[in-house]
Amino acid sequence: MKKYLLVSACAAVLLIAAALIYISPGNKTAVTASEDTSKPKVITTIFPQYDFARAVGGDKIELTMLLKPGMESHSYAPTPQDIVNIQNCDLFIYIGGENDIWADKILDSIDKEHRPQVLKLISCVSPVEEELAEGMQAEEHDHGKEEEHTHGAEDKDRHGHDHDNEVEYDEHIWTSPRNAEKMTAAIMDKLILIDPQNRSAYEGNAKAYIAELDRLDKDFRQAVSNVRRHRLIFGDRFPFRYLTDEYGLKYSAAFPGCAAESEASAATIAYLINKVKDEKIPVVFHIEMSNEKTADAICRETGARKMLLHACHNISREEFESGATYVKLMRKNLENIKEALN
Repeated sequence: MKKYLLVSACAAVLLIAAALIYISPGNKTAVTASEDTSKPKVITTIFPQYDFARAVGGDKIELTMLLKPGMESHSYAPTPQDIVNIQNCDLFIYIGGENDIWADKILDSIDKEHRPQVLKLISCVSPVEEELAEGMQAEEHDHGKEEEHTHGAEDKDRHGHDHDNEVEYDEHIWTSPRNAEKMTAAIMDKLILIDPQNRSAYEGNAKAYIAELDRLDKDFRQAVSNVRRHRLIFGDRFPFRYLTDEYGLKYSAAFPGCAAESEASAATIAYLINKVKDEKIPVVFHIEMSNEKTADAICRETGARKMLLHACHNISREEFESGATYVKLMRKNLENIKEALN
């Protein structure tokens, strides 16, 4: 994941400068749920927190998601209009991990008097370190001479920390429904802070949504309590650490976290093929917006079925227009996991 950081940081600096003179209100680059300027303006970066905020805020907020449906979340870079919108919103919600350094730079560029309320969701949960599990192919980093000369201020966050020497946390905190409950409660608190007159609506919506998440969590626990096996196989990147930790599942995967899209080595594929054969695992998973090549190779050699486990990073335009939600996607994941474990 770190391979994205330098490019994102440099791009953010340039875009912040461009945004200072960019004043074209007709240039819409994000997904906006409403256009009522009298409502609190809430901006989220990616789909999970967009959906949580939509559930809590309902029709009381003007909600925008910066990442357009169908866009790969790890290649996102803010446009000048995105930066202007962040500067002018009432509440900005983001994950706040390594992949969001660009957001910290934008927020730091706004003077305190005009800075929006900010909710950094990774601070609402207990994050875990990214893990390189047995058989998993390490992320490749191609730091050439040109990059070496650019190390320094750009590799440090706003507190002056050197990211190359820090622990890298897994940012996919929303894949645990329990974490989703905590983030929903935090969003409710922030909405009440910026819009206290609608407190009862936010509290009621949050209570109902957290109850829905609680039912989802209980269904996951019941589903994994009496299964034949406890290992999931991913012929892909693996953004489900919080999900597997929450429900006591094991996993084997080609790449950690959301490493850059690349070809798995022959050794990695052979390891996963042997795992499938040795444990008679019926399903090999891939994630959304993947090329699925590694999963296809494993399935060809083992006869296993290929299935999607949706990480909810983002959704397609078709999914968005058909009303996809975090809970709907996770319930489909639950059905697929039950098939893989039985």
